[in-house]
Amino acid sequence: MKRVVVGLSGGVDSSVTAHLLQEQGYEVIGMFMKNWHDESVTLSDDCPWIDDSNDALLIANQLGIPFQVIDLSKDYKERIVDYMFAEYEAGRTPNPDVLCNREIKFDVFLKAALELGADYVATGHYCRKVEHEDGSFSLLSGLDNNKDQSYFLCQLSQEQLSKALFPIGELQKSEVRRIATEAGLVTADKKDSQGLCFVGKISLPTFLQQKLEPKKGKVLEVSKEHFVNQIQNSITDSVEHVVELAQPFVLDTAETLEVAEHQGAHYYTIGQRKGLNIGGRPLPSFVIGIDTENNIVYSGQGEDHPLLNRKALFIKKDEVHWVNPNQALEVGETRSLKVRIRYRQPLQEGTLVMKEEGMYIYFEDYQKGITPGQFAAFYENDELIGSGVILH
Repeated sequence: MKRVVVGLSGGVDSSVTAHLLQEQGYEVIGMFMKNWHDESVTLSDDCPWIDDSNDALLIANQLGIPFQVIDLSKDYKERIVDYMFAEYEAGRTPNPDVLCNREIKFDVFLKAALELGADYVATGHYCRKVEHEDGSFSLLSGLDNNKDQSYFLCQLSQEQLSKALFPIGELQKSEVRRIATEAGLVTADKKDSQGLCFVGKISLPTFLQQKLEPKKGKVLEVSKEHFVNQIQNSITDSVEHVVELAQPFVLDTAETLEVAEHQGAHYYTIGQRKGLNIGGRPLPSFVIGIDTENNIVYSGQGEDHPLLNRKALFIKKDEVHWVNPNQALEVGETRSLKVRIRYRQPLQEGTLVMKEEGMYIYFEDYQKGITPGQFAAFYENDELIGSGVILH
């Protein structure tokens, strides 16, 4: 009998995951990951980890499976939280949920499961895994388009996939709820968790202020017309000019107007609208640039501002990751794929261009809020081919 350790989070998805595996004849062990202790930054209306742990224990008792809690808070702080602070300090916006899967669930947690003699680990992700005749694996999007979580697993390796099971990837969320109800699971009607992986819904400014000190600076507005003229005079919009299109704009403070004061450039992210405290402008204002060295936040009016909407991005060579190396592009090759630059974004038509220095992606349509530090994930049909951290 194959042994599976299920990451029981206390939610309905992982509960049904354990239930289905048990029905399929696996020997199931439930394990709850305790990765966060500081509740001072967790919003009060969100369930703290202790409630989730109790729910996970209740599910294990209902299913009659062994259960234990594993404290991974040290690894989580070093690999996820410290990385987050460093990225925000550098003016980038990290995606901790992608890293949490790569570094915690399918690394530290996986190793702990293997030490228990497990053949696999299983999670309640809405995604699918396919094994090919050559022994390689593909990661596919979940069949529920509204819940597909393949993006969060875009950094997984072949080794990690070989040990992973995703039992609910073939199901709709409504089916998962129905199975939980029919099985009498106590989490059947529990609402889905939101916010940072294992931490919950947080107040990001309060969270960042633990390590990044407030530092007053200027919010400078960049006129739309100045950059429209600059773009039209210098760059042709085509894949042949992807390198130029992906370059970050050099912002000149002489071409700006001071419109507000901020508490620290490292607290902001590209595309952000709330929290700028800019009044009296004809159109809504968005963050279009961040300079943490000089502590400047650049804003622009309107959703059609040219600095908010770009046609290309760049990923450094050592940040390009292929889920299945058989799909990797060689230098000089191009490939048309679907791309998303954030979770839940509809897939976009794009062309991947591999150069010596890294990968450029050219989009058929303008992309709003291309954000350094986030992950671009590329798909062919419903297969996630690879991903990379956006540099600019």
